[in-house]
Amino acid sequence: MKVAVRTLCEFAARHGDLDFRYTPAPSSEEGIAGHQAIQARRGYGYQSEFALAGHCQGLDLSGRADGYNPHQGRLEEIKTHRGDLSRIRPYQRALHRAQLRAYGALLCRQEHRKTIELALIYYDTGNDKETAVVETAKADELWQELAILCDIYHAWAEQEEHHRDQRNALLSSLSFPFPAFRPRQRQLAETVYKNSMKAGTLLLEAPTGLGKTLGTLFPALMAMPAAKQDRLFYLTCRNTARQLALDAVDKLRGAQNELQPWPLRTLELVSKDDACEHPDKACHGESCPLARGFFDRLPDARAEAVQIKEPLNQENLAKIASGHDICPYFLAQEMARWSDLVVGDVNRMFDQSALLHGLIRQNNWQASVLVDEAHNLVDRGRGMYSVRLEQQRLLKLKKIAPKPVKSALDRTARAWQSLIRDHGEQEQPVFLVSLPPQLLGALQSMVSVITDYLADNPPDLALQEVMFESVAFMKLADSFGEHSLCEFQRSGRGRASLSIQNLIPADFLKDRFAAARSVLLFSATLSPGIYYRDLLGLPESASFTSLPSPFRADQLQVQFTPGISTRQAHREASLQPIAELIANQYRQRPGHYLAFFSSFKYAREASDTLARQAPDIPQRAQQPGMSPDQRREFLAGFQNAEGRVAFAVLGGVFSEGIDLPGDQLIGAFVATLGLPPFDAWHDILKARLQQRFGAGYDYTYLIPGLQKVAQAAGRVIRTPDDRGVIWLIDDRFLQPQVNRMLPRWWFVSDPERQN
Repeated sequence: MKVAVRTLCEFAARHGDLDFRYTPAPSSEEGIAGHQAIQARRGYGYQSEFALAGHCQGLDLSGRADGYNPHQGRLEEIKTHRGDLSRIRPYQRALHRAQLRAYGALLCRQEHRKTIELALIYYDTGNDKETAVVETAKADELWQELAILCDIYHAWAEQEEHHRDQRNALLSSLSFPFPAFRPRQRQLAETVYKNSMKAGTLLLEAPTGLGKTLGTLFPALMAMPAAKQDRLFYLTCRNTARQLALDAVDKLRGAQNELQPWPLRTLELVSKDDACEHPDKACHGESCPLARGFFDRLPDARAEAVQIKEPLNQENLAKIASGHDICPYFLAQEMARWSDLVVGDVNRMFDQSALLHGLIRQNNWQASVLVDEAHNLVDRGRGMYSVRLEQQRLLKLKKIAPKPVKSALDRTARAWQSLIRDHGEQEQPVFLVSLPPQLLGALQSMVSVITDYLADNPPDLALQEVMFESVAFMKLADSFGEHSLCEFQRSGRGRASLSIQNLIPADFLKDRFAAARSVLLFSATLSPGIYYRDLLGLPESASFTSLPSPFRADQLQVQFTPGISTRQAHREASLQPIAELIANQYRQRPGHYLAFFSSFKYAREASDTLARQAPDIPQRAQQPGMSPDQRREFLAGFQNAEGRVAFAVLGGVFSEGIDLPGDQLIGAFVATLGLPPFDAWHDILKARLQQRFGAGYDYTYLIPGLQKVAQAAGRVIRTPDDRGVIWLIDDRFLQPQVNRMLPRWWFVSDPERQN
């Protein structure tokens, strides 16, 4: 049984409280540079990244110590930090020492040494300062300690090995939960299975109606044993899609022999806000009772979690955590190590502190990654690597801040004023070539002061918010480059903002994709594949496949409007003909329709025009900032017997991810091409994408816009029995460059001819 030394120590050597009080941490780039700086100054004979391996208590252990000098008999483990060393918590120090002593035990056995000098090096990247904690240890003592850790882990490892054998036996003979596949669903499943087997990266355009959730999960799970994959991650861009995946697992479980065990551990990862039992408390033992003694109570909770046969969803994890008085959110983080299938948001794999990516790297997992509704990943990726600072938040905090931090807040406020003097004369956005050094320096000092204060005082949520916002900004500032843009805005006195906005997520996401064994990104709209390959940082070997739709062109009437332009200059003139078109269509076939417009303003103007010209046409409208209950009520309106025209925003919550089959929706009007605004920000984006990929206009405007159109129009036909109409309202839809990007099944009666 193989295990990494770090995993062994994290399992068997952690004790005491959970403590997630903020300590200033170097960025990953600074951490790597810090290690390299220490290793470079060690001189002759020093061996960096020294590989260690050994067999202890039935476990095959491996790892890499940061440095070893055989002439001095000294083994080093380097930990980078920023600021006061005392901020590194006791449980972290204990874990660092346990890992170093485990490496020491392996080294002594590997090199036949009786003693070894062990040095735990804490390196402050901000001050270029080393602090060494040195001890001399005997080989037999180190081995005894390692044997104790291995004994603790061994029973668990045997259980896990048995679990994997059972899991693989189940998945190898997994049964599909229905008598037959839907039309084209078998082809979908075969494509997914083959991609897993060949460890490929595939962009899969799978049209609506194929049953994509089950059609991807089923073959990906079946492939795990044959492809020798350790984990499967099903990642979503919407919370509602998580439940669809969990429901699919329930269907698979229900289709198996009742006498056969179900050893597939399925974990649902939810956000901290959704899981936290004490949102008013900080994540450490002095504040939160569920953090106190967390690691002492974790083993029993973990043992219970792996024994239950139900999915480890939010509800079940909360029950287990409650029974052991530990935090359910961090119990879920722990169970991500031991679950076969993890269902969660895309940020768990792709953001700056992605849990799943870290576990892949630490454990050398062969992991398969499925990304649902992957057309959203470009915008989601940009959001993960963008951050915004608000002057107003700082000014409000100054009025109520405790005295020890006021001077640091004042310095930051003065840095804001300096930035405003340089760039704030106009209220239009200003795009900066470089980040303002004075403000960055003030933020660094302010974060340090707030950290010191919070370490010795009760939690202060306002201080924490400003601190975390500042830390996020500084982390992205460390990697600022051509992939991002710095924007300064001032909308009034005390209302300035400074943003780092990511333009090309590929530069951040490519390492995440490279860490996975196989990757499948699927959606109903992923054309052209090269757009997603370029902007997401997929490897050159990534392939693109578009499956034929299960629907037929005779189910859908696609209508064009060569006489209507919805360009900005023609908006007012377009209102009357659009209202006439909607009224005529409704009178020909009364029922439920969605009318999509590029903004709430445009939708409201069209709605008002329709009300004046055709008061007999019943209508309703999406409102800005609708609550979840209001959204549900809006969707419930489609089930009413009386049809209405529902006005909505293109690209909004009602233009994708909703199912309205049958008479719930019989048509859609899509006004405009969905193009982003032609403003200064998009001009810069277009220039950057042109420079990088040679496709500035298409990547900035045309492809994202038509993707919204296809998603919105895709609400109409959801089942093989549906019939409906789509009105594409703009003369540009007839231009060849635009028309060829529309879904082919709309126009081709024979699905086999679509590709």
